[in-house]
Amino acid sequence: MSGSISLPPASSPLGHARALLVLGLPIIGSNLAQVGLHTVDTVMMGWYGVRELAAVVLAAGLFFVLFVVGSGVSYALMGRVAASLGAGDETQVRRDTRMALWLSLGYAAAIQPVLFQSGALLRLMGQEDDIADLAQQFLRVSMIGMFPALTVAVVKSCLSAFERTRVVLAVTLIGVGINIALNWVLIFGRYGFPELGLRGAAVSSVVVQLVTAAALVGYAARQPQMRRFGLFQRLWRPDWEAARTMARLGVPIGLTALAESGLFQATALMMGWIGAVPLAAHGIAMELAMLTFMVHMGLSSAATVRAGRAFGRHDRAALRMGAWVAQALSLCFGAVVVAAFLLIPGPLVALFLDPAKPEAPEIMAVGIALLAVAGLFQLFDATQVMALGLLRGVQDTRVPMWVAVTCYWGIGLPASYLLGFTFGGGAQGIWLGLVVGLACTGLTLIVRFWRGPWCVAR
Repeated sequence: MSGSISLPPASSPLGHARALLVLGLPIIGSNLAQVGLHTVDTVMMGWYGVRELAAVVLAAGLFFVLFVVGSGVSYALMGRVAASLGAGDETQVRRDTRMALWLSLGYAAAIQPVLFQSGALLRLMGQEDDIADLAQQFLRVSMIGMFPALTVAVVKSCLSAFERTRVVLAVTLIGVGINIALNWVLIFGRYGFPELGLRGAAVSSVVVQLVTAAALVGYAARQPQMRRFGLFQRLWRPDWEAARTMARLGVPIGLTALAESGLFQATALMMGWIGAVPLAAHGIAMELAMLTFMVHMGLSSAATVRAGRAFGRHDRAALRMGAWVAQALSLCFGAVVVAAFLLIPGPLVALFLDPAKPEAPEIMAVGIALLAVAGLFQLFDATQVMALGLLRGVQDTRVPMWVAVTCYWGIGLPASYLLGFTFGGGAQGIWLGLVVGLACTGLTLIVRFWRGPWCVAR
């Protein structure tokens, strides 16, 4: 297939590992850079003020929950395009990409009222009035960024399926640089600009999302080897069959992501019930956990593409061996992260704090305790995200959705409440509930993959 980098089917574990890393490392880099946008906001808001940091934690969490629901279509697209390329069906690549954009942008329009009235929603969830108001200020600026953010998700997934991941990494890194510069200028009012505080961080995020979307769409439309696919030709013309297929696969993925991200957001709300300091510490620990999770997510996305290619070729042996290698790589990295969170938590948390702030020592203590718990769920988190990636590669999305809803909301969320409040575990107890939910989900999904008809020999 001349439209993609030629990575032939691997025949040995080392060959699978090499192919996975060639594809996955740029995805990991772009994922880390993407999360880096939010990490920069968190670090700089931590320097600006504790209540502003708490508000941005809530606002970014709500934005992220809504974003991951909408990005389900893009993850479905990755598996579909990979399978179509494996089967040599160029027309289907174009049809699915166009309708993925339709569905994603339609969803972005539908959720604008939720973001605009987010303050009332957060108050209904038990958050303090002033923090809810600050979060709403942030979201009323950043909500327009949902359109370019979901466009980036679709184009990034398509380019990943084409195994063109380096351009995604380069564009995302440029975005991080722009975000740092704009945050410094707009949050703190440097070089003659007004001091906008958290609204400055929101403006910066929107600008970066627009620049990133324009760059990736331009590349996908004009790069010589991809131009012949005509991904954006007659974009206005509906293709209802492709739209139904993308919705059928993408909606369960979005709801699966909602179940997980919603659980994490629910823990943020529970932290808000305790107070601003535990909520700020939760935000810091979550940023560190999210950074490491992006490595697992990158390997999972690479596994989706490799599994999708093997699935499209009906190559069962390559699918099984590639899955074993992907799991092993993800678990090895998870073990390294566990060691870091347990051995050097203090320096990691200190990166996000201004030691001159009076609340800094208390936030540091809570953050260190939460990182110890985060070390516990690393291996389970690695297992569940890799299982999801492999299942998306074989276009199995509906059963994983029900598993995630049951394990996260039926088991994990009650466990967080009971351990945090009923049994007096506080912030650490809330996070221990996350461990329970992730363990249940990861073990169930990985068993489903290995026992599925795509793996079991006929």
